[in-house]
Amino acid sequence: MHLVQILLPLYDNSGMPFPRNEYTRVRDVLAEKFGGITTYVRSPAEGIWKETPTMTVRDDIVIYEVMTEVLDRDWWRDYRKKLAGRFRQDMLIVRVSEVEIL
Repeated sequence: MHLVQILLPLYDNSGMPFPRNEYTRVRDVLAEKFGGITTYVRSPAEGIWKETPTMTVRDDIVIYEVMTEVLDRDWWRDYRKKLAGRFRQDMLIVRVSEVEIL
């Protein structure tokens, strides 16, 4: 089983919030395709990383995750590119982990 997580920013690079319907749209697509979704949206997570040795960048994010037996890498690669465009991101993180259901 694979756990796929999408990290979506709450704001664009100028600090403007993205419309709520963008998140609903992502949720609906994933729920329909994978039969369910878990969203972490009530208390946004904080991402911090070094853009350069002297510049630290901070992002408030929400996390969407789905589980799937078959990992269709091409579909995920295409979907990540679409989301990166919609959320105006140079790099949008979609990560996958193998999980064992106990």
